[in-house]
Formats: sequence, C-alpha cells, structure tokens
Amino acid sequence: MKYGYFDDFNREYVITTPKTPYPWINYLGTENFFSLISNTAGGYCFYKDARLRRILRYRYNNVPVDDGGRYFYINDGGDVWSPSWKPVKRDLSFYECRHGLGYTQITGKRGDISVSELFFVPLGFNCEIHHITVKNEGSSHKQIKLFSMVEFCLWNAYDDMTNFQRNFNTAEVEVEGSVIYHKTEYRERRNHYAFYSVNTEVAGFDTSREDFLGLYNGFDSPEVVVSGKPRNSIVSGWWPQASHCIDINLEPGQEKTYIFVLGYVENEEDEKWQAHNVINKKKAYDMIGRFRTDKDVYDALSALKTYWDGLLSKYVLESHDEKLNRMVNIWNPYQCMVTFNMSRSASYFESGIGRGMGFRDSNQDILGFVHQIPERARERILDLASTQFEDGGAYHQYQPLTKKGNFEIGGGFNDDPLWLIASTAAYIKETGDYSILDEQVPFNCDESIKDTLLEHLKRSFYHVVNNLGPHGLPLIGRADWNDCLNLNCFSREPDESFQTYGNPDGRVAESVFIAGMFVFFGQDYVRLLRKLGREEEAEEASKHIEKMRQTVLEHGYDGDWFLRAYDAFGRKVGSKECEEGQIFIEPQGFCVMAGIGVEEGLAEKALDSVRERLDTGHGIVLQQPPYTKYYLHLGEISSYPPGYKENAGIFCHNNPWIAMAETVIGRGDRAFEVYRKIAPAYREEISDVHRMEPYVYSQMIAGKDAPRHGEAKNSWLTGTAAYNFVAISQWILGIKPDFDGLMVNPCIPVDWDGFTVKRLFRNAEYVIKVQNPNHVQKGVKKVTVDGRPIEGNILPVFGDGKTHEVIVEMG
Repeated sequence: MKYGYFDDFNREYVITTPKTPYPWINYLGTENFFSLISNTAGGYCFYKDARLRRILRYRYNNVPVDDGGRYFYINDGGDVWSPSWKPVKRDLSFYECRHGLGYTQITGKRGDISVSELFFVPLGFNCEIHHITVKNEGSSHKQIKLFSMVEFCLWNAYDDMTNFQRNFNTAEVEVEGSVIYHKTEYRERRNHYAFYSVNTEVAGFDTSREDFLGLYNGFDSPEVVVSGKPRNSIVSGWWPQASHCIDINLEPGQEKTYIFVLGYVENEEDEKWQAHNVINKKKAYDMIGRFRTDKDVYDALSALKTYWDGLLSKYVLESHDEKLNRMVNIWNPYQCMVTFNMSRSASYFESGIGRGMGFRDSNQDILGFVHQIPERARERILDLASTQFEDGGAYHQYQPLTKKGNFEIGGGFNDDPLWLIASTAAYIKETGDYSILDEQVPFNCDESIKDTLLEHLKRSFYHVVNNLGPHGLPLIGRADWNDCLNLNCFSREPDESFQTYGNPDGRVAESVFIAGMFVFFGQDYVRLLRKLGREEEAEEASKHIEKMRQTVLEHGYDGDWFLRAYDAFGRKVGSKECEEGQIFIEPQGFCVMAGIGVEEGLAEKALDSVRERLDTGHGIVLQQPPYTKYYLHLGEISSYPPGYKENAGIFCHNNPWIAMAETVIGRGDRAFEVYRKIAPAYREEISDVHRMEPYVYSQMIAGKDAPRHGEAKNSWLTGTAAYNFVAISQWILGIKPDFDGLMVNPCIPVDWDGFTVKRLFRNAEYVIKVQNPNHVQKGVKKVTVDGRPIEGNILPVFGDGKTHEVIVEMG
C-alpha cells in the first residue's frame, strides 16, 4: 500500500499519514549547515560535521523510534497537541507532510486550529528557518498558547552521549528578549554558539529540559505545556534546551505567522565577548535581522527553489514512463546531492559519530553529481587526494570539519586508490578541465609533502601494480569495496572491529573485483596520459592493464562466472568449489564493464549466471548460497543472518553494475529490468513491505533467504544513488560525457519508441531526441546535429552557450 503520493509538478513527496512504516526523512541544507527532518518533525542539525559540531541532540535506536526534533505544541484551552502529530500523538483531523528539495512543510489540524510548519536552511546562512502559520478555521474567537522546543547537543555528539560526569556540569545559556543562546563550553576552547529566536514578544521561555518536561515525563507530555505556564528557567549544568511560549488570540478566519531561527555562529578569538561572560551576539543579530518578515522567508525559499531549478536543469528526461521521469529528473539527482554533502556520515541509520566522509564513498558520489556542481566536485577531489599516502594508499575516511584522515579507521582498503582515478576522469570528461591534474596536492594532509594530482593518480594506479598476490591479482588488504569481506582479519573476539583488526598487509588474499576495477578505471588513466602526450607512460600502463586482463581470464574465472577472491590460504572465494557463497555479484558487474571476457563469450555466461542464481523479484542478491555459519577466514560477511546486508542481502549499490554490464553486451531489456527493480518510485505501491522512503534509494533490501524478503534498510546515504543515476543516464539512456565530447550510445528495452534528453554540457545545451523505429536494444545508425549528419556517435563540444538539436536513430 501507499502512504502518500508524488507531486511531480512541485517536486515533492506528499505524506498523508504520520504513521509511515518507518520515519520518512528529508535533508535540509546545501553548503555548511545541514539538517535531518522526519515526517513528524524528528531529527537534528549540525554545522559541517555531524560528530564535532552537532547542534541538536538526537537519540538513535530510541523507544519509541524518532523521539527528539523541532517540536511545536498547541495548548488550546487544555487540549494539548502537536501539528506534526509527534511528540504528543493526539489524533489530527488533517495531516500532511510535504518533503521538497531542501525544505519540508508539515500541516496538522485539530478542532478549529490549523498549524503549518515550514522548515528549510536558506542559502548562504548557517541556520534553520521554522516558519509557523497558525489559523483559526472555526466560527468563534480562539485564545491558545504555542510552545516551541529544541534540545541542544553539547557539540561533540560522541562525547555528549558518553561523558556524563562532565556534561551534567557544563551547560550554559543566555536569554535576551525572545532569543535563547546556547553557549556551553564557549567560555573555554570553543568560539561558537547556537541560538533559537522568534520574531515576536514571548510570554515566557524555558532553557532547562527538566523544568520544561518534568524529570519523569517524555516529549509527549511536558509539564510546562500541559500547565500552560512557562517557568522562565535558566539552565545551569544540566540538559540545555530552548522553548518559547507565545500567547495567540485569533478571530474566526484569522491567521498569524511566526518566524523562528535556529542558528550557528562562530566568532574570532579576540571578538568572543561583548562583556565579561556575555557572548558577542552581533552575528546572531545580523542573521535574525535577515528573517524578520514573511517576505524575507518567502524570498529565501524562492531562492532555494531557484537553486534547485538550476541543478536539476542539467539533465532532463522526457519519456513515456512517468516513474522513470521522476527518478531521473528529480529524486535521484536530489539524493546524489545529499550523498555528496553527507557521504555516509549522518542518516537515520548512520549516527554521524562513527564515521566521517569515506574516501571510496565520496569518490563514487562524485560520479553522480559532477554534472550538477563541477566546481565543488573539483574541490572534493583535491580534498580526497590530500588524504592519500605516499605509497598510493589512502585513509578510508576523513572528518569533514578538519579534512584530515580518520586515524581510528586508517587505511589498507586496497580498492580505495582506484576510485580517485574514477572521480578525476569523470570530472575531466564533464568539464574538459585538465588543469586539475597540475594542482599541487599534499600527501597525508602534510603541506611539506606535495605533488601534482596527476602524480597522485599515478600512485593510485601503481598501488595495485605494487601489491599483487600469488596469482598476479591485486591484494585485498583489509577489504575491497565489500567492507565485510575481511580475508586478513581472523577475529575471534566479539568486540574486535572486522575492518581494523588483523593484518592488512597480508600478501596472499587477492581480489578479483579490484582486478576488474583496475582494468576498467585503468583505461581512463591511460587515456588521460595520452591526452597529455605522455605516450611512454601510457604504453607502460597499458601493458599492466592487459596483463591483468589475462590474469583474470586465467585465474579469476570459474567456468560460468568470475571468482570473487582468493583467501589468505590461497583458496577460492565465490567458486563452485565452495560449500557456501559460490557466486558473488560484484565481479560479474565490474569485470564485464571492463570488457573482460566479452569477446570470449564469458561475460554473457557470467551475467546469465547472475540471473539464474542471484536474481529475485526485489533485486539481485549479493551472493549465493548465503553463509549459514561464521567463517573465521571470511570475516564480517558471514556474521549476518542469511539474507541481510552483505550475507546474500540485495545490496542495492552493486545492482547498477549488473545493469551497466548488461548494456556492454547489448541487452537493454535486461538492463532496464535490473534498474527498475530497486528504483524507489517503482516500489511505492509496496511501501508496507519496502518500509523505507519511496523517493530515495536504500543501501539494502532483504534477500530471498531472509524472513522479511523485500524490506529495505539504510535509506538515503548509499552509493546506489550515484551508481544507479550513472547506470540509467549514461549506460541505458546512453548520454555519456567523454574526453572528446558527449557520447550517445543508448541500450534500451526493445519496445521503447525512443526518448528525449536535454543535457547541459560544457556551456552548451544539447536537446537529444533518440528514435528507435526498428525497435532494437542497442546500436546507433545515424546522428544529425543541427540538421547535419556527423560521423560516429560523439557529439562535438560547442561551448557556445547555445542550444543544439540532435537526432539519434538507433538501428
């Protein structure tokens, strides 16, 4: 069943009941200030780093789920309720949540009172705007009280949830007029504070959570709200929060609006104070002053919508398939931008404290959004390259606030270096900007050790060449893309980390998957070298690639599919010889994408094996048969119950690789079938099974061996977003940036008549109309540009700011 509907005109998902199968969330913020907000106003916000600059407190894995957020309460003559349903959970006569691009609007009605809450982060400001509209829809005068409530986190989210002997003694606030300032730890090493303001006179306030709620109450029944009497509490040491109380008088049909600003401010060290222990509020005053009126708010919201108009105009599809259009034009690129901002750091499944920005993750994410914001992709590539080691390896994660490597995780994930080649090549194909290769970039974030980005790419490439195992395949290290295939770990103790325990420098365990990556991305490295006139280096690199191709054919194929790996004892993983885990999805995708075994017919056999052994109605599972016991030499992958996560779950991220591989051998029907099965808009009708948001991808869907086959988890922050956008836009629809221009090479279902794509590329607009009169799956018969035929299928680079009409006839 469905719990809402798509409003494609307004680019919103409209939720019509607060009781969704799981909290369905949205993200606010595009630059430095970011927020998570659920359909019942749960969630939190932070500045740059969800761990180190957390502004609002949030309790993961809570009972009930999704408690804590930006809450508003109505006391209507003793009838207490919340327009977002939670936290009070009083029945509403009307409820609606509209999740849009960078904003969320929740409307609730009870009795004669209707309240609409608009939440968004305006461009250029480090704050959330909460625009509240209260309307009397009855026929008699109403006198009600409106209470706001947010709970402050003590900045470092990990310390906030663990170090109570300190944190129960540090809370400090200031109150000035209608503004509550949270300044915990500002007196010492911090130069930042938060504030929560409202643009009207208040009847009272509370800054102590205990005074507001009562020690033994939850968010659903605050003593202050129930009594209707604020206590004007000033917190000291314990549990800081911010709550305003506003008396509202409404005549029949009258409505009033209120503007709340939840902001973050940093001051220079010599400008921290305006008096002894009184914080310098100038920047807060300035920010509050920018949002005094409804017009200020609406202008900021309009600017935000214009911003998204610009981003989403870069690639626009017109097809016969409404669900495909909304995924390609709205929700998939929107999710790609969120993964760019968040990597895998902060969702309703990633707490924001355990990991920062992933090296592999962020490089992959670039593939999905580089066409939207190439200048920020450039910056991100250089940030990532700065965390690379001199030997070509890299920190697996880095903290977004400091941009320095995460020492807790370290390196040793041997696929990481190759993703830097992938993202850099994608950036140059999109922009034609080869100058990025000349940028001087540190190693290990050490400014005293620098070299060009091209040198970083060279070290990425040769990190594989210099770390080969007994069969000549790449050593896997701690893990490759599958962080849970830990062939050098051998963990026996329950509290050891599979990813950091053991010996990452083992010289036996090898990855066929990395071999496929090396051949696939290595070809772009060679093409870059040739573009730069470095023929000798290109020739040398080509020899390594060809040798790896032959090695995979000799030692990485198992008769009907590609092997997954060799373990630390030199035994096959992902082979007919294995009792469990005989076939894995990852190498079947990447090796075929790299062209390995295509001419020999081995690629087709591998993809047929995927369909026969791994496919389900909800997507392709990661491996089969599942592991039914813990294998010491395989690690975390065998620790999950069958059908979940990496143990034969439908790990959505690698499904697009199969779709892309199918286009290599020309099977458009199958490619689109694979794409469609996991695309959320196609799963909306089964939301009671899927459970996660029907507008964004999830990391995982339970596989056929799980009791809850088809149930998704880990929504939003997944590489699925970038790779399924690449799969549909570049490999199925076939509009693919290349070094020399825009390649058009569709591979589509045989029954499609065609489609049209408007694509902005290097300062020109291409309106590409693909026609399929002969109903083939692949093949370009002829191409005309502005009425003139061209040779081949690569559209020229015009760069003239004009619109060019392209007709592509398949055949």
